[in-house]
Amino acid sequence: MSLIYNREVMKRLWALAFKKQTTIGSAAMVLAFMVLLSRVLGLIRDRLLSTYFAPEELGVYFAAFRIPNVIFELLVMGALTAAFIPVYTKYLSENRQRDAERLATVLINLSVVILAIVAIPLYVAAPWISRLLAPGFNEIQIAEMSSYTRFILLFQVAPLLIGNVLTGILQSHSLFLIPAAAPVLYNIGIIIGTVALSSVWGLWGPIVGVGIGAMLFAAIQIPLILRLGYRHTLEVNPKLPGVREVGRLMGPRTLGLAIAQIDITVDLILASLLGSRMVTIFNFAQHLQQLPVGLFGTTIAQAALPSLSQFSAKDKTEEFIATIHMAIHQILFWVLPSSVLFMVLRIPIVRLVFGASRFDWAATVDTGMTLSAFSISLFAQALIHILARGFYAMYDSKTPVAVGIVTVLINSVLSTLFILVFHMPVWSLGLSTSVASIINAFALLYLLDRKMRGIISRSLLVPAAKMGVAAFVTGAALYIPLKLLDQLVFDTTRTFGLMLLTGISAGLGVITYFFLSWVLGVSQVYAVLKVTKKIQALRGFFLEPAQEVVNGGASDKLS
Repeated sequence: MSLIYNREVMKRLWALAFKKQTTIGSAAMVLAFMVLLSRVLGLIRDRLLSTYFAPEELGVYFAAFRIPNVIFELLVMGALTAAFIPVYTKYLSENRQRDAERLATVLINLSVVILAIVAIPLYVAAPWISRLLAPGFNEIQIAEMSSYTRFILLFQVAPLLIGNVLTGILQSHSLFLIPAAAPVLYNIGIIIGTVALSSVWGLWGPIVGVGIGAMLFAAIQIPLILRLGYRHTLEVNPKLPGVREVGRLMGPRTLGLAIAQIDITVDLILASLLGSRMVTIFNFAQHLQQLPVGLFGTTIAQAALPSLSQFSAKDKTEEFIATIHMAIHQILFWVLPSSVLFMVLRIPIVRLVFGASRFDWAATVDTGMTLSAFSISLFAQALIHILARGFYAMYDSKTPVAVGIVTVLINSVLSTLFILVFHMPVWSLGLSTSVASIINAFALLYLLDRKMRGIISRSLLVPAAKMGVAAFVTGAALYIPLKLLDQLVFDTTRTFGLMLLTGISAGLGVITYFFLSWVLGVSQVYAVLKVTKKIQALRGFFLEPAQEVVNGGASDKLS
């Protein structure tokens, strides 16, 4: 009977993997769950890194990703986010499956060729470029950084490039579960490398883990791609109409991403001037603040893009505006309280996540302050994803790129002034990011409304204002019990006491926010109840076969 049950569970898992998420809500729920799992694993990965290595050592590790990340962002994100999915989705809506498949094939082949052309000179020049990117590092650190960079160039970028094109194909077919699981395996690969190899190979352990994770990222998606009927060929035809269309759309987006990479690179240079440990602190704080942005901003925007592209292609203006409004409200409902929790509970959160023996109190305080500075703009960072995709769905990648260029320049100038002129601490890099992100989000919202009248309306602003009021009151209500519990009840020098303090305080904050949102009539509260019912149904999805086996029903049906 256990064999029959296991076979039934495997059949159900395969059916679940191939089940289409046809609504934005269902797609966003799948993406959010997997992103949450991936981000949690990412925090576990960072905790392990802070356990095995000191902040000064990890600064070299994080800096080594700068060059590979530039290539990845320009080649992959430029094509997929701005261009590939809208064009591929249009082909599918026109029943041009073969043209869509050829488009994906040629894009993968061309991207690999371009990657090779770009990566070879970067591989050779890695030591020289490392000196430019991390002027605060000594010669030993530069040598280590360039070695790690070369490995990542060889074993990370290509699998992630191919894997992300596969992700775009699957998402265009409304298949979100497996693509969302790919980043989970990526983090698992790094964790395996860190735990299994660090004691022998040092920092090479997690670096090798990066290669393992990248291979897993691509591999998990291949069976589902084959199930769709996709067959890869070696065709390389840059004159293919769809490829030209993607190239036209991705040009401005790639330019914008290139400018954004300048901003990120400036942050690395300035952080390295403060010492290699500050590179680690900046990255750890950034990873924490990216949790709600990735969990709610990126996932909801990814889930909405296919629908937005279809509504735009069919000139369904009302549906397009309603989708934008719904996505913005969903993002704000979750991101606003996250901002409040991060600002009020910054030190306990940092201590729980990174508080290993090699991560000292000074590093904890600096990371907490940087996290708090980032958190000011979490709502804006999350909204940028959906607002930019609103433009992409209308085949306009120039507007978000132009806005991005201006705000990147603002961020870079502010960061340089804060560090080199005013000699402010590392948290000022988070503050400059917040200022630029808020300007970016409001500019995109205004320009999107100019392009399609009705975006900025009472139906958008009133619910958003209610959520803002609920989040603000929650922050004020959360601060007092936090201080009382810290000083009078819990011994926060112990991990258990710290966990109780953080858990109870966060729980009070969440309850307060949901209660206030309910009182103010925020409709997303009721959506949470629907999700709870779906989770209960999913639980039954896996438990029912066991009951059938016990009662003999399943064996009768399957024998």
